[in-house]
Amino acid sequence: MKKGYQYFADGISFKADDLARIRSIYFPLSGVDAKSIKSSITPYLSGDIKTDKYHYVTKPASREDLKIPVRNFFVFIPGKGVVSLAQDCDEKDTISVEAGPLWHKIIRRFPFPGLELEALNFVPVTGENVELMSVTVKNISSQAISYVPTASIPLFARSLANKHDHEHVTALLHRIVQHTNGVVVKPTMFFNEEGHKENKEQYFVLGLNDKNENPVGTFPTIECFCGDAGSLSSPEAVLKNNPVGKLSDKELHGKEAVGALRFKEETLKSSEARQYLLVVGLSANEQETTRILGTFNSAKKFSEAMEQNKAYWQQKARSISFTTENKDHDAWMHWVVLQPVFRRIFGCSFLPDHDYGKGGKGWRDIWQDLLSLILIEPETVRENLINNFGGVRVDGSNATIIGSNPGEFIADRNAITRVWMDHGVWPFTTLLLYIDQTGDYDIVLENNTYFRDPQQSRGKQKDPSWTPAYGNKLKDKTGRIYEGSLLEHILIQHLVQFFNVGEHNIMRLENADWNDGLDMAADRGESVTFMSFYAGNMLTLADLLEDLAKAKAVRSLNLMKEILILLDETVDYESVEAKTKWLKEKYFPAVQPQISGEKLEVALTTLVKDLRKKGTWIFEHIRKSQKISVGKNTWLNGYYDNDGKAVEGSIGGKVRMTLTGQVFPIMSGLAEQNEIEAIIQSVKEYLVDKDLGGVRLNTDFGLDHYLSLGRAFGFAYGTKENGAFFSHMTVMYAYALYKRGFVREGYEVLHSIYQMCADTAKSKIYPGIPEYCDGEGRGMYHYLTGSASWLVLTRLTQACGIRGHRGDLVLAPQLVKEEFDAQGLAKVDCSFAGKRISVQYINKNLYDFNTYKIKEIYLNDKMIPFNQVHGREAIIPRALLEKSGDFLIIKAVLNN
Repeated sequence: MKKGYQYFADGISFKADDLARIRSIYFPLSGVDAKSIKSSITPYLSGDIKTDKYHYVTKPASREDLKIPVRNFFVFIPGKGVVSLAQDCDEKDTISVEAGPLWHKIIRRFPFPGLELEALNFVPVTGENVELMSVTVKNISSQAISYVPTASIPLFARSLANKHDHEHVTALLHRIVQHTNGVVVKPTMFFNEEGHKENKEQYFVLGLNDKNENPVGTFPTIECFCGDAGSLSSPEAVLKNNPVGKLSDKELHGKEAVGALRFKEETLKSSEARQYLLVVGLSANEQETTRILGTFNSAKKFSEAMEQNKAYWQQKARSISFTTENKDHDAWMHWVVLQPVFRRIFGCSFLPDHDYGKGGKGWRDIWQDLLSLILIEPETVRENLINNFGGVRVDGSNATIIGSNPGEFIADRNAITRVWMDHGVWPFTTLLLYIDQTGDYDIVLENNTYFRDPQQSRGKQKDPSWTPAYGNKLKDKTGRIYEGSLLEHILIQHLVQFFNVGEHNIMRLENADWNDGLDMAADRGESVTFMSFYAGNMLTLADLLEDLAKAKAVRSLNLMKEILILLDETVDYESVEAKTKWLKEKYFPAVQPQISGEKLEVALTTLVKDLRKKGTWIFEHIRKSQKISVGKNTWLNGYYDNDGKAVEGSIGGKVRMTLTGQVFPIMSGLAEQNEIEAIIQSVKEYLVDKDLGGVRLNTDFGLDHYLSLGRAFGFAYGTKENGAFFSHMTVMYAYALYKRGFVREGYEVLHSIYQMCADTAKSKIYPGIPEYCDGEGRGMYHYLTGSASWLVLTRLTQACGIRGHRGDLVLAPQLVKEEFDAQGLAKVDCSFAGKRISVQYINKNLYDFNTYKIKEIYLNDKMIPFNQVHGREAIIPRALLEKSGDFLIIKAVLNN
């Protein structure tokens, strides 16, 4: 394995010389929230700068666009030619990258003519919608050098859609100003054929040098900067050292703009340097542009902004900190901890690989991103959790896109009627973590509305009477907006699905599950694996209800009258016809297009009994009907396709196996110990890549397409959802193994992900976990992936065993011996009960996970009593932590 970066002393920032010549590698830069500047940047300063899909400062950049220069700085040396930050490297030149939370620096050294150019880019954390760029020119020769500097950043100044739609026409709207400090573009209108709007916003590139000297002039249009024969890489204005001048309105307006700033000619003695400061972004109006420039118009102000940036992002990166024997892995985990923060800012859009996105977050995304936030600061997420349940429909489905305002939901990003059958499992999974971390049982009794739109019966019908005037909140027959408890929402999500089955009495796949690529089996497709997840949730929910009764003396719940239809015990669970008729002929007609509004008291014991009966029935049904055997290997079938055929097994001479099909039967508790052992062996036989070491999402089905299952199988094998090393599912596989006590196997799976990412000769990514690695080991769709939240969750709550249970702190370490340092120490700094805690596991004899137990616990050096469960879990009461100070050091002594 070749690791192409070295970490600095802070254990987070890094230097990446070996990756610096890769044009497609990128790094995110942003402000602190979703409304701020979002940038991508490469070692050649490509990428883009924007705030949302309507406001791109520079031209939108997908992966292949990263070969096109965006930010650049040219140095013209009379008689010696031109060098620039973004030019191609030859054998004599060197290029180096340094990066940290959240800044990016490149250093270019040119032995001829004897210059070093350095560019530092970051976004301030103080709210201004700008990217700041500092360029330093240094003389590394023994002779004085005279040069003429020119900064260059093209200004797109319009919407994402205009990259291909009316690109030229929207340029005609540009009104360009040659500002004292650079170039300002104010489009006259926001162009939209459904209704044009006046525009008042400005886009700009402004600058000065470290002596507070303004540019001597600008080349404000692509036309005057590049000339007819030049390009952004080789602009005629630089190559010919053209003089600057004021352009007429005819030459300025209606053109493609560029922030090309010419600074005065300089002479640097040996080892001398000059700094140039660029402010790139957008503002609401001219006054705000002036204010922003005043905020960053000196080298001192740039430096202060940089220190603020570092302090803010370092704190985020260290919100959960792991200290083990492998210091590089600990540093890598800091970047994984940051990734859920990036997801909250970027959503699933706005980075080069994520060119399908238009902003906003999907249903699954919001719940999984909350996992890490709950671990970091659960007290801040309560309102979000409650608000998110407002996206649930009364048919058990949900809106798929979350709007920018609390409680705002959109049926689908592309206005297509679709239902993902897995969406119902994630809200409860996330809410349960919150309750365990906080002990806040009351949240399940909080009320919220239900989402309403024309979609009914889980996408099978549409209500022609619905109009936007009705609104997006379900009403009862009297016209009042209906509200029900979060627990009621969760029950509906799970109980409806119990009846929503296909011909094998397995829950219908509908338009897809977690695997978006299984999107062509809506009629007869079924998802065994997510049925097991729903069943596990039902059994866990039953446990939670019993605990609720004990903790809050709750004996019954006030639920919508119609939910009793789903609790009726007269339905024959073995009959597909009976279950589907019950849903279609009894429940759906009762709740659509509106509900009665009546509520009834339902005893908790009734709910617990029903949930256990349904969950247990599912477990038994899958166990007896879904086993696959190929030779000596056995596992569980995960799916049925649109022809009603089992997807997995030996078919047409090919072994077909999916990782997803195994993960949730293990995680849910469905698979028994001997079955898990058999699944692990089958995964090693068929899904673990013998060369790269990772776990593939599926075997090679040997198909050019699989039109009765989904688009995934049209992708080349080893890419995306067709047999790639898909991080999210691989991490969940590790989580499931840890949860069921297969510690060494869980560790090996997690370690395989790290090994693939850290092998940068193949992965070609900066630290962090990508959505997937392809068949060549290359990391794809970096940074914005739900796998980061699950990896943090797995490392913290399972491997390190630091988690809550109904508000109390549980310590249940499952660290293998090689994770302890030479002194036998492994440490985690995190938050719990509103306090910062440092949990130190002391294993002086370096026992392995299966031989050590917690023998003693010290809280701030004072031995404390604790409850030990199952011989391995130590439980520390929350009340003890709450009265013990703001920073707690907890030492757990391990022995056999």
